[in-house]
Amino acid sequence: MATAFYPPLRTLLGPGPSDVNPRILAAIGRPTIGHLDPEFILLMDEIKLLLQYAFKTSNPLTLPISAPGSAGMEAAFVNLLERGDKVIVCQNGVFGGRMKENVERCGATAVVVSDEWGTATNLNKVEDALKQHPDASVLAFVHAETSTGVRSDARALAALATQYGCMSVVDAVTSLGGIELDTDGWGLDVVYSGSQKCLSCVPGLSPITFSPKAVERIRQRRTKVQSWFLDMNLIMDYWGAGSRRSYHHTAPVNTLYALHEALLILQEEGLEESWRRHVYHHEALVLGLESMGLRLIVAPHSRLPQLNAVCVPGGIEEAAVRAALLKNYSLEIGAGLGSLAGKVWRIGLMGFACQQRNVMICLSALEETLLSLGADIHPGKASQAAAQYYRS
Repeated sequence: MATAFYPPLRTLLGPGPSDVNPRILAAIGRPTIGHLDPEFILLMDEIKLLLQYAFKTSNPLTLPISAPGSAGMEAAFVNLLERGDKVIVCQNGVFGGRMKENVERCGATAVVVSDEWGTATNLNKVEDALKQHPDASVLAFVHAETSTGVRSDARALAALATQYGCMSVVDAVTSLGGIELDTDGWGLDVVYSGSQKCLSCVPGLSPITFSPKAVERIRQRRTKVQSWFLDMNLIMDYWGAGSRRSYHHTAPVNTLYALHEALLILQEEGLEESWRRHVYHHEALVLGLESMGLRLIVAPHSRLPQLNAVCVPGGIEEAAVRAALLKNYSLEIGAGLGSLAGKVWRIGLMGFACQQRNVMICLSALEETLLSLGADIHPGKASQAAAQYYRS
């Protein structure tokens, strides 16, 4: 017979979801009201303003899709693309590959610019592709590649898109709230993210923003958007300004309470301070890992502070380490994906989880686990190095 489910208390230091701030967990338990209730519509307006702050944009069409980040990705492509369009897709990890899949499922042609996993997108290769395909209308790239922990230069890529007459579609699932992201300042056209990464909200929502140029392209489509649920022509009427709104779907009311609280927390801390905090604790973690004798796959200038891909030492089964961390310390870190499966761990320091306590717990637990499995590391060095960093 089934009984009530009581989840264990975990420390979530994987690629997402991240630890959820208790304020957000409390918000999700507030009384449910109707999705067209006048009070809820006022909340929707506040969420839009707070998302505009987080994205650094004044775009009127800024909203949370009622589904996770993968739906944000799909919403970007199904709204902008029609059959026969051509898109330059940058792929240096798993999520660039998913962009390619979305492009092709829209009946468009994907021209892939590939870079080695763990390296940033090569700007020269992108410009060459834009020159070779002057009929391309969209440049798509991942700002923060969650599968590798690498950051690509979104500002420079957007400038190339503008120079060659393309619109930009940007995956910011892991970057929003964690590193600098300036939608208007960099001239980004469509940017989507997820609620469960650096916002430290519960999973299930995908913040997204469309520039006025992108909205105009959507309105001028020759064919219907292939997804009814993600059709911005319809959703605009539900998330538009003011109290008179057309019913589109039943919004996840309580989850939106949680997002509103998460965005309030971000605003209270300040975007720039949140970015600095992620760098600060990332540096402590890296110092500890390297003192232990481990290395990261991404070069320092391209690393994401909120997602660290750490090489597995020789002779160690990476899954055994993750299982031991979960069993003995209730600590979750992530496995590698794709070509990095079995070769790296992905250690996240996102949002509420990005704090000194978690850095020290992770280093200590990882060291003890590796030593118990016979890894050739330097015992006693990691925690000492990180503690000294925090004292300085």
